[in-house]
Order: sequence, then C-alpha cells, then structure tokens
Amino acid sequence: MERLQKVMAHAGVASRRKCEEIIKAGRVKVNGQLVDQLGVKVSPSDQVEVDGVPIYREEPRYFLFYKPRNVLSAVSDDKGRPVVNDYFEMIDERIYPVGRLDFDTTGLLLMTNDGEFANRMTHPSHQIDKEYIAKIEGIPSPEDLKRLAKGVVVDGKKTSRARSRLVKSNPNNQTAVVSLTIHEGWNHQVKKMFQAIGYPVVRLKRERVAFLNLGQLKPGEYRELTAFEVDKLNKMATDE
Repeated sequence: MERLQKVMAHAGVASRRKCEEIIKAGRVKVNGQLVDQLGVKVSPSDQVEVDGVPIYREEPRYFLFYKPRNVLSAVSDDKGRPVVNDYFEMIDERIYPVGRLDFDTTGLLLMTNDGEFANRMTHPSHQIDKEYIAKIEGIPSPEDLKRLAKGVVVDGKKTSRARSRLVKSNPNNQTAVVSLTIHEGWNHQVKKMFQAIGYPVVRLKRERVAFLNLGQLKPGEYRELTAFEVDKLNKMATDE
C-alpha cells in the first residue's frame, strides 16, 4: 500500500505536492469514491481517477540523457521542433524531462515518469548541485569570478552562492571557458549570471548533476540510472 499522492506522482500526474492539492480540491476518485483528504493509501488493484480519467500506473523509470544542441526540453512541440522525447521512442513509459535546458544548451538532463523524484531534483530548497561549462566572450578576472560565487542580481533577485573557476582562456580571440556550479534553476539563469558581470555566453553545457556526469555518452545517447544512483539522489535531496 502506498499513499495516494505518491502513486499519482509516480504516474506522472504532477509533483507530489501538486498531487496533494489536486486531492484536496476533490478531483480524485478511488474505486469510484471521491477522495478529498490526505492520508489515503491505495493498493495496485485500486482504480484511481483524476478528473474522471484513470491514471496509468507505470513502474518508475529514470534516465540520464545527453541533450544535443537545438533540441527542446519538452515532450512535444506544436511548431514541430525536435524535442528530447524524440530520443526515447522505444521507451513505453510516459517519461518527461526533469527541469529543462535551453534550446541551444547541451549536456546532462534527467528524464523520468516519477513526479515526486522530479520535484526533489528541481526544487532549490534541496540544493542539488548542477555544474555548467560556459564558453564566454572576454576573459573574466578573479574579481569577476568572485562576484559570480557571491551571487549576482538576475531579474531583480540575487542568486545564491555558487562555485566558479576559470578552466582556460584564449587571449588571441578574447574568449574563456568557465565552470559554474549552482543549485537553482531559474529561466536562463547561467546565461544571465554571466551577462550580469559583462561576459556573454557563446556556448553552454551542463556537465554534472549532483554526483552524475555524462561519462562516455555522446549527444543524443542515454542510459538508465541504477537503483543505487536513484536512492542516493533521493537521499541527498531528503538530507538537505
């Protein structure tokens, strides 16, 4: 027996917290009976409906995907642009991206059908590190990098403390490669942070999420996470 909101989250309805709101709003039935209170547990044989539609209770799946450049972090696109789910056509479960990477940003993107897991990985309160490698115009000084580390103002809000380091620089064409590790995930955050200190981003790649990296994967390839990796990620989020 599992809590109703957890079952809904695993089915991809929404995050666990959002599922709790859906239950309290009276939008859920279990075996035909309205449920609007939290704490209800259901078994695999129970039929759960949300807004009159039965949920498909899938086994949770977790993938590490190397997102290529110029691919949307979405399950579909009404303009016909390539999306990350195009690379998972052989997967039966209804997976979706955990958070997002910009259309022109490459790198590590988690994919799952577990809404609770997705919420844990993306909510800033859990402080899951995300490391980005940015090629920028100009060569930042140590003082510039300290500004990034202390936090800069983006869209009227100051970013949290981060870690930054100069990976390499090219004085001939006045460009540099910088590593930036953050735990937030605001819209275009990394690009805006570099813009705030006067160094536009030319190219951006997410190298790492928590302890996970791309390993030997090439753009467009993926692998399934091990049970140990999933448990470790969940524990990291819970311990924060």
